Amino acid sequence: MLTFFLANDVLRDTAVEAADNASKFFNWGGAAIALIGAALAVMLAGIGSAMAVKNVASAGLGLLSEDPKQFMPALVLSLLPSTQGIYGFVIAFMMLGKVTAGMDYVDGFSLMLAGLPIGIVGFLSAIFQGKVAAAGIQLAAKQPKHWSRAMILTLLVEMFALLSFIISIFMVNS
Repeated sequence: MLTFFLANDVLRDTAVEAADNASKFFNWGGAAIALIGAALAVMLAGIGSAMAVKNVASAGLGLLSEDPKQFMPALVLSLLPSTQGIYGFVIAFMMLGKVTAGMDYVDGFSLMLAGLPIGIVGFLSAIFQGKVAAAGIQLAAKQPKHWSRAMILTLLVEMFALLSFIISIFMVNS
């Protein structure tokens, strides 16, 4: 019988703790959703950039093993896909400035949606830009004087990341 009462007290304490935690979530519910959006913006864009930079820098190291004088083309082409990660960071930082304790779910959900354009498009455009930049490394290996053309073509993919960055800025500020 004593075991039943002890177990019942444990269950009651657990239920009270769960209700208290639920209350905390509902007080922070909108803010929690907005924080998830900020995390998605920075993580998705950052992961895409990291994957792309790894691929381009690896190709650049292959170029440098053949011609160490080609460091500048390898560096510039390797850096270009990193901008998406920077865009995601800026949007997340802007979003964090809008998060307040007790914000309602609609505002939190709106902020979360604001992080998705740069998160998703930043992720994909970084990967695609990395593929173009890696091909540019191959061009620099065969025709070193034309590496700037590869840079220009790589920047074409950047335009889509910039458009999504601008859309995310408008969404955060609306």
